[in-house]
Amino acid sequence: MPETPSGGITHAVRPEPFDNAQDRRSGAQAERSRRAPLIDTHCHIQTEEFDEDRHEVLARAREAGVDTLIVVGGAGDLSTNDAAVTLAEQHAGLYATVGMHPHDAKDVAEEDMDRLRGLTGHPKVVAIGETGLDFHYDNSPREVQREMFDRFAGLAVERRLPIVVHNRESDREVAETIRNRGGGKLEGVIHCFTSDQAAARSFLDLGFYLSFSGIVTFKNADGLRDVARWAPLDRLLIETDAPFLAPVPKRGRRNEPAYVRFVAETLAQVRGVGVDEIADAAGRNARALFGLPSGETPGKP
Repeated sequence: MPETPSGGITHAVRPEPFDNAQDRRSGAQAERSRRAPLIDTHCHIQTEEFDEDRHEVLARAREAGVDTLIVVGGAGDLSTNDAAVTLAEQHAGLYATVGMHPHDAKDVAEEDMDRLRGLTGHPKVVAIGETGLDFHYDNSPREVQREMFDRFAGLAVERRLPIVVHNRESDREVAETIRNRGGGKLEGVIHCFTSDQAAARSFLDLGFYLSFSGIVTFKNADGLRDVARWAPLDRLLIETDAPFLAPVPKRGRRNEPAYVRFVAETLAQVRGVGVDEIADAAGRNARALFGLPSGETPGKP
């Protein structure tokens, strides 16, 4: 049995579906039922950008055929983790991760690590992260980033959870941490993958998954589309990273989970397969990595 975390997260809330309205069997809903469901493996819909219309965002995700979301903590201060867990607790089909982004590594205190360790016992927490290295912005000193990434990797191994990795201009260092800290026991995903094929191969050789975001739809992303065409189908995930990185044709707007379908459509196009094949494969991969139930119906407690 998973331990009960401290700090005010309760387990008494009955999960609600994405959309509480009565399910009317309209033509649109019938069409949706024939499509393979999609999983958005990385979004931040617990943040303030969604405070005014979160219910509508979830309803649009369901309408677009997205039946599972992973709400990623650590996108900002520590409270984003509690918010991710609370939101996942309130809705069937939503799950959470806990961690701290490398931008904020310098602000993580020991009591924060204790709090995050406690949250890993929540039954809706399926991974550690977002964590990793960002050597583009360097918002935290690189040595501090390395230390915190190493600690979160250790926590993932300890708790037997996968890790969600942020990587920007730090391919070699991220691979080294995974290799040295994991000892072959660390599983996870390089989220919002944007590196080249050589980096992709190194992460795949370590047993990691590659997750493609709306960036793969951008006009100037031919190199990334080449990687997406080459990557093994059984190691591919899809995500939005909402509210960031809205895909074409929504670029410039706030991103949201419903738009993960545009990512799936682009991957299908570059690989010369149907969207359902991408949805099926990415769904299987997400369920395998994060231990998600198979065939979950949103709205069922």
